[in-house]
Amino acid sequence: MSKDDDAGATGSNRDTHYAKLRRSHRDAKREREGLPPVQPRGKRDLPARKGALYAERGAAESVYLYGLHTVRAALDNPARQITSLKATRNALMRLEIAEDAELPFPVELVAPQEIDRLLGDDAVHQGVLLEARPLSARPLTDLGDATLVVILDQVTDPHNVGAIMRSAVAFGAGALVTTQRHSPQESGVLAKAASGALEMIDHIEVRNLASAIEDIKAQGFTTVGLDSEGPSPIEAGLKGARIAMVLGAEGKGLRQKTRETVDVLTRLDMPGAIKSLNVSNATAIALYAAQQYLNRQDQA
Repeated sequence: MSKDDDAGATGSNRDTHYAKLRRSHRDAKREREGLPPVQPRGKRDLPARKGALYAERGAAESVYLYGLHTVRAALDNPARQITSLKATRNALMRLEIAEDAELPFPVELVAPQEIDRLLGDDAVHQGVLLEARPLSARPLTDLGDATLVVILDQVTDPHNVGAIMRSAVAFGAGALVTTQRHSPQESGVLAKAASGALEMIDHIEVRNLASAIEDIKAQGFTTVGLDSEGPSPIEAGLKGARIAMVLGAEGKGLRQKTRETVDVLTRLDMPGAIKSLNVSNATAIALYAAQQYLNRQDQA
């Protein structure tokens, strides 16, 4: 074998090693997000039409939930169907669960490295991992007597949606409305960002957002779209006894149909040099403004 051939073989082995590392990292990330590992496919296995690549997602049979706040909230939620719990001795103590406690699901005492192996090294699990079935989405008719709801127009990042859930619960929103497509499925990443709020707010999924907004308006809500180019400050758009805040994805914002459907388009006035915010931060500010308005209405 020539030196060139030998160098090529070494390079090939090195490439194979790095490819395995990349695949391992990718599969660990998908598992944390409640997605199945990618299966190798040949060209003949590809969908016949481009549209098949964008088919509706199938619901995951189970999700991994991790972190003390997330797991505690799941344990306290009677609607959550739990399959198993893995935890370190310290995590069980912090969750106030006795090692010999009789629970309706198996509990396994593990080392932190065992949870690392399942979730990956970058998951901040705090020594606890819960396997459970995803929560069922609620219908639009379940808004009940809520006076404040959040509607998301194709916000796809699970970190953002989780953070929005946390803010929604903090400011007393009764429900989060998302589209069935172009929205993240329930996952450990989303639940960790929500810090327990996933278990505390009704999550409503709809097929057609514009139709859903019309239905929400018919239930007495003023639908307030938040847009950086909105003609009015948010304070001017808050009217009536029920408010639905409508926010779009970062970058593209609200879709044109959504902009045309909401009652009013508003903006957050920012006096500083930066004129835009992360969607989860913008949601928190908008919810604070809406809740302050509703409190004044109650006191009037």
